[in-house]
Amino acid sequence: MVSKMGIRTNVKSTKIFPVRLSLDVPMLIVVAALVVFGMLIVYSATWDVSLQKFADANKYFLRQLVWLGIGLVSAVVLFLMDYHRWKRDNFALYAIFATVVLLVGALVLGGRNLLDGKSVQPSELAKLTIVIYLAVWLYSKKDDLQQVGLGIVPLGVILGLVGGLIAIQPDVSAAATVFFLGLIMFFLAGGSFWQMSVFVIIAGSLGGGLVSIVKPEAFQRVEDFVAGLLDITAVPDQVSAAISAFREGGWFGVGPGRGIAKLVLVPVPHTDSIFAVVGEELGILGASLLVILYGLFLWRGLTIARKATDGLGVLLASGLTLWIVFEAYVNMAVIIGLLPVAGNPLPFISLGGSNLVVSLTAVGIILNIGRSSDQERDLLERRASSAVVDLRGRNGRRSVSGHRRSASNPKR
Repeated sequence: MVSKMGIRTNVKSTKIFPVRLSLDVPMLIVVAALVVFGMLIVYSATWDVSLQKFADANKYFLRQLVWLGIGLVSAVVLFLMDYHRWKRDNFALYAIFATVVLLVGALVLGGRNLLDGKSVQPSELAKLTIVIYLAVWLYSKKDDLQQVGLGIVPLGVILGLVGGLIAIQPDVSAAATVFFLGLIMFFLAGGSFWQMSVFVIIAGSLGGGLVSIVKPEAFQRVEDFVAGLLDITAVPDQVSAAISAFREGGWFGVGPGRGIAKLVLVPVPHTDSIFAVVGEELGILGASLLVILYGLFLWRGLTIARKATDGLGVLLASGLTLWIVFEAYVNMAVIIGLLPVAGNPLPFISLGGSNLVVSLTAVGIILNIGRSSDQERDLLERRASSAVVDLRGRNGRRSVSGHRRSASNPKR
């Protein structure tokens, strides 16, 4: 270009890129809404039992705040860590190994909690680590999934072992969740119907055999679950009490903290039945808002999965999102009598440190996948733009050089 003084200058054109936050803001807003919603409902559902047990109405709520802090720290760490390290540095293998050790430790101690009264349940951790491990394993074996010996059998053994150890706790609902996650992720990785059938047979046989050998009485919960599926009209007391709470709440609810069903009617109102507390105190409209929030969570999680730049990101984001939403809708369906009693917690809402921490950790991984995808697309755009700018610069130099040669030697 030529300046006002008549001096020719050579200035390369540059493209200005917008500054991106590299964070899925809608997902962050949805999770924040769920967490705040959950903390308010936990306080309302626990003040009475906390006062009776500890002579302190805030004890359970303060404990949940501590777990919330731990979960937020875990989410930030996983958000900043490149999700490819789960495969590259074998973090997924270490995680599943540690989970199996914790499950065996809980079995030896004779209960689901490693620390009595501290809400540490390895079965909750197993749901997270099985999704991560399966995503890494399926992505690594994507070319061998069609082979029975290299794809279906090892996957069935992995799910059978972990699911069986969880069922022995006994935590049949968590075991069923793990099997569901295995199936859906195998399907997302490209598994066919007949392969999934073989997978179910292998995993079910191994898990069932393990339970029958170590703790056969755990089958009673399986039988109760199946009986509920076959006869949904046989409403358990928990469901009957929850429906009564919804009836009392009506459309708009009796008001936050004013429900009485949690005091005298609904069993475990602060954990498995907390959705009944929502129905009574916030009404059908408040319960519907919660349903919508989980729907928005599903939308954003699958959107992040769709935008992932590799198969590992797709499997991780899809699996983690479907796990959280599956547990949420199962819990709510049980409370209103659409499914037999399963014992699934309501993610981000139910009292319990393990579920809250692993749910927030999963959110950190999902947001990291979205962040990595945005950064990779930005890098590709910058490289493409730099290549165009560089090409224009070289062309410009050639034209100037040619002009000078023709001016100095007009005969040529």
